[in-house]
Amino acid sequence: MLRHERIGNGLIQNKMSNSSVTATDQSLDFALLQQPLPRLGVRNRRALLWLLGLLALLVGSVLLLVLYLSNFEADEAARQRAADAQWLEQNVQFHFRRLEDDLLVLARQALLEANRSNVLVPDPTLGAAMPTVALQGGLLWREAGVVLSHGWLAAGRLDDLRVGPERWQFDWTAHADNAQALALMQTTTRGLRRAAYAGLMRKTDGHLTDVVWLAVPYFDRGQFVGNYLAAVAVERAVTALLPNWFAQSHRVQLLGDENGTDPDQPQDMATYRAAMSLPGTNLFLHVGLTENQSATVPRMFFLVALLFLIGMLFSLYALRRDIDKRQLVQAHLHSEVALRTAMENSVTIGLRAWDLSGKILYVNDAFCRMVGYNASELVGQTTPLPYWPAAQTDELRLVHRAIIAQGTHDDGVEVQFEHRDGRLIDVLIHEAPLNTANGQQIGWMSSVLDISERKRSQHVAALQQEKLEASGRLVAMGEVASTLAHELNQPLGALSSFATGLLNRLHGETITLEELLPVVERMARLAERAGGIIQRVNAFARRRELSRQRMDLVNLMRRVLASDALGGNVSWVAPTQAIWIEADELLLEHLISNLLGNAHDWALKGSHTPPKVRVLLTREAAQNMAKLAVGDSGPGVADDAHSAIFNAFFSTKEGGMGMGLAICRSIVEAHHGRIEVSRDPVLGGACFSVYLPLVDVCAAAPKDASEENT
Repeated sequence: MLRHERIGNGLIQNKMSNSSVTATDQSLDFALLQQPLPRLGVRNRRALLWLLGLLALLVGSVLLLVLYLSNFEADEAARQRAADAQWLEQNVQFHFRRLEDDLLVLARQALLEANRSNVLVPDPTLGAAMPTVALQGGLLWREAGVVLSHGWLAAGRLDDLRVGPERWQFDWTAHADNAQALALMQTTTRGLRRAAYAGLMRKTDGHLTDVVWLAVPYFDRGQFVGNYLAAVAVERAVTALLPNWFAQSHRVQLLGDENGTDPDQPQDMATYRAAMSLPGTNLFLHVGLTENQSATVPRMFFLVALLFLIGMLFSLYALRRDIDKRQLVQAHLHSEVALRTAMENSVTIGLRAWDLSGKILYVNDAFCRMVGYNASELVGQTTPLPYWPAAQTDELRLVHRAIIAQGTHDDGVEVQFEHRDGRLIDVLIHEAPLNTANGQQIGWMSSVLDISERKRSQHVAALQQEKLEASGRLVAMGEVASTLAHELNQPLGALSSFATGLLNRLHGETITLEELLPVVERMARLAERAGGIIQRVNAFARRRELSRQRMDLVNLMRRVLASDALGGNVSWVAPTQAIWIEADELLLEHLISNLLGNAHDWALKGSHTPPKVRVLLTREAAQNMAKLAVGDSGPGVADDAHSAIFNAFFSTKEGGMGMGLAICRSIVEAHHGRIEVSRDPVLGGACFSVYLPLVDVCAAAPKDASEENT
């Protein structure tokens, strides 16, 4: 409103100097907004009332001015404190951001030195590698005593206290809070890909120091390489940042988390606090004024204002003659302020005002730049407008009529404009009613936002999403193909062997009907098993999300052993109580079948006769996990193959595809578990152990003890 009053005073003085009101700006057309006020009638009888009222206003103004000036100094001091606090916060943030940039340069130099030594990334065994190129850094870097220690810490040695800057190991081991804060700082830099701080550091006795650590991460081709660390003395840094003119009139004190002061506690009139805004710390600067401002200016202002108020008594008569003219100018002022207010309430990007017939009343410079036309070329134009694309004239005419009738919704209207050079522009339009001073709507005020770049970004994002979906389908097809090839390899190979042997005996007429029947039955079971594998893999491939449900792992194991062709050759002891887990039953059956089949295949290659497979199902209460162990009497897994045994396409089995154990690991990890390989302590062969999280079931009936099955 103050802005409107200043504009109004200037307009009154300008319009009173002319005999008529004329529009000098070609981009404005206020003819519809000008509405004359009704005549006031005979005002001579009210002259005395006016004089008495103005006299009372004069006396009241003097009293209010005295009260105002009594609080002026306090308000001015508060305003100055707010300005100083904002300046101080921005100054601190600017110099610390500059220090982060300096450390980033040092990190890049450390990496370049490593590259010159024919190393792709800095050797993690080097720890803190100091650059050899002199750095012309900012104020905090150049000021002595600010940076106490600094150096490079490679990604592979973040937790190694033997490397790092000089103070790194000392501060880390000085106090447990220091270690926690420093570890969180390194996690933040790597996870959020930005600089982070830790501190204030504590001494061994728990007292706070003024030292904070700054870590600046460095990424090479998107890969985290390491952090460049620096220990900063905050109090020395603040002293270096404060200019002499500020230090002479202010007293600055550093406040941390344990200074005993609440940041939200009201401060006295001579003090204030400014946040340092260092991510990872909670530091403030407590600032107190040491010099009081002089009250000469407000007192002089009071005397001058008093003289002006007294002079108003002699001007009342002259002003009365101008009341009629001021009433007329006031009507125009209210109309113009109404238009300005409507424009400011709309989105101030491209502004356009038009009347209810569709004629443009006003456009701002942003709108002119958007469409490439001058304001004089647009004001007064009606449909079709010059910036409408020729091919969309009919469509835009309908949109135009709808806007004139009811405006736009909260989401606005998206249309296309044509720039003067011929290119199309996507815009988002919001409309606000344009009202006169008495509330009568005479048109609409439009805010026009250029969203061409956003449209292009959305199009590019849609193309990328389409490519990702295509890639996902290809990956899914590859998984299904690999799984089918792995699972069907054994039953199809057995079918081929049985078929070949059966044909040979039929050709040699060395088989009877009684001998033929079990062979055909065995082939039918193998075909049925292959069909089941296809159904299971197809269901696994179609259902990308897990269907978790609570189940008893003991009962599931019984069903798998009863349905599996190898179940009769497996030795196991069922637990006496149920073991409840939350899992996808289909995937868990697939996991157990794969482990049993793998154990049987390797048991046949061992020296133990007959081959044996052992299953152990227990509850690991300490880890809150269920353990499923499948062991065999085979040769076991070599030590050098332990690290790669669960990788896709890695196999130590002749003719194996290397997908079985990889699928098992994927299923276990999808259930938030883990799988391990070791040597079976009883049979001497390989032992694969699966750990799955337990779930709590309030009413779980104990299972009957099961006897050992062979």
